Amino acid sequence: MNARLDYFASPTAGKTLKYFMSAGKAIKGSPLPAATQELVALRVSQINGCAVCIDMHTKDAAAAGETSVRLNLVAAWREATVFTEAERAALELAEQGTRIADGAGGVTDEVWAYAAKHYDEEQLSALVVLVSFMNTANRLNVIAQQPAGDYEPGQFH
Repeated sequence: MNARLDYFASPTAGKTLKYFMSAGKAIKGSPLPAATQELVALRVSQINGCAVCIDMHTKDAAAAGETSVRLNLVAAWREATVFTEAERAALELAEQGTRIADGAGGVTDEVWAYAAKHYDEEQLSALVVLVSFMNTANRLNVIAQQPAGDYEPGQFH
């Protein structure tokens, strides 16, 4: 499979993605726990069917010490006992924030309150920006059919 576009060969896309990737680095440096960031990035990418992001975030999380059990259960996190209450709150917020176009109505007050119980305002800000960032990254990759499987942990960081 070949990508439809080479974003880095395009002056416009290349310039834009330079700034976009620096935003991703800022999120990585936020006070939102790194494990939570990878779980959320993985779940959003699963929902959006972004193979290249699933490949990246699975490998980065594993390289950072995440277990295969937890990574394999992200898609079914509601029925899994391996996630903390804080992680569950983040995953629920990520799902509702990602499924806006499905007519789900966005993030409910109950889900927001549950997340706010586990994360301070700075962490919540990082979580919301991460969900938005991942949805954008997923769309860029899915539209251009970026192939997955060759990512090396830390390649883009």
